[in-house]
Amino acid sequence: MGDHTRIVVVGASLAGIRAVQTLRSEGYAGELSLVGAEPHLPYNRPPLSKNVLTGDDDVALPGGDQFDAAWLGGRRAVRLDTTGRAVVLDDGSELAYDGLVIATGARPRRLPEDQMALTGVHVLRTIDDAKALRAALARDPRQVVVIGGGFIGGEVASAVRAQGMDVTLIESGPLPMIGVVGREVAEWLAEHHRRNGVDLVTGVRANRLEGGPDGRIAAVQLSDGRSIPADLLIAGLGVEPNTEWLDGSDVQVQDGVLTDDKLFALGFPDIVAAGDVARWPHRIFGDEPVRVEHWANANEQGASAARNLLRGPAGAEPFVEVAGLGTRVHGKRVQWAGFPSLADQGTIVAGSVEESKFAVAFSRDGVLVGAATVNYPKELNRLRGMIAAGADQPAPA
Repeated sequence: MGDHTRIVVVGASLAGIRAVQTLRSEGYAGELSLVGAEPHLPYNRPPLSKNVLTGDDDVALPGGDQFDAAWLGGRRAVRLDTTGRAVVLDDGSELAYDGLVIATGARPRRLPEDQMALTGVHVLRTIDDAKALRAALARDPRQVVVIGGGFIGGEVASAVRAQGMDVTLIESGPLPMIGVVGREVAEWLAEHHRRNGVDLVTGVRANRLEGGPDGRIAAVQLSDGRSIPADLLIAGLGVEPNTEWLDGSDVQVQDGVLTDDKLFALGFPDIVAAGDVARWPHRIFGDEPVRVEHWANANEQGASAARNLLRGPAGAEPFVEVAGLGTRVHGKRVQWAGFPSLADQGTIVAGSVEESKFAVAFSRDGVLVGAATVNYPKELNRLRGMIAAGADQPAPA
């Protein structure tokens, strides 16, 4: 273990709290501070787009309310002084460090501010966002529109339909989540949305929101000229990593904090990054820098980054976990592992599309790099293990 005496963890979502817990479990006994932009103690985000929208407020995160660190909630890091080794907070105070964990996560991409200002327009990232959206849904809107067919947009559309409301899901790509789960699963998912009453509109962009005289959302203008009525809209446009506070710090940023394979910020043996904000070279995928926006990755990476910080670069271990991710839409489970987007070939290797239970394996140059499944968790686990082992593409079903 190194000689750290003052460690600061910036970011109090899952990666940050796992880093704090791991630092203590690994024997670190020095000063430890946890900085969280939200005033709430660390909580679990996956329920926000599912259970919370239907009335269940259980977002408890194991250890989220009990951790051995100084808690600085409702405080935002605004600058990093790597020369003086200090994190500057939004109230002007500074936290000195000799070890730093960057776990600042990501924030939703937003529509132009004049459109976001319309009453009835929402994003979903925090518990406060979820409660505001739930309250809006409780007013029984006539027409709900979701922009963005990713896993958050899909889960929100599912939750809205479960409450019996009409919902239109607008996806700019040819199919929802095609870049994440591949064509076979994306085609099934599109039909699954439609079978469950979602009006899925693909291959068009939402150009502009129209407001009524009362300042409420009234319609969405699409790139093909159509106008979709709306009295409640959720913008699920993806996220962008929270890295602005690192400007001028010499920490390298490119769609996230660039790290080595051991999660150390490039050129800094005293700084690690984890979770949605980290972009690292993955050995299994040809050292191609990757960034993963999901609970499972944050859970594993926060712990790994903390261990490596304590061990120092010489004793640290590469982070080579193969992410296993998933979502649940209209009662069905869609999962994926690795990076199907890196593949040059996808093949159904188990089950059948007709039975809504199947698995697709993705390879590059004959080597397995990704997998996606529908209602087939056992097969996903098997393929995930094969990806980690560098196995060849399995035979078709």
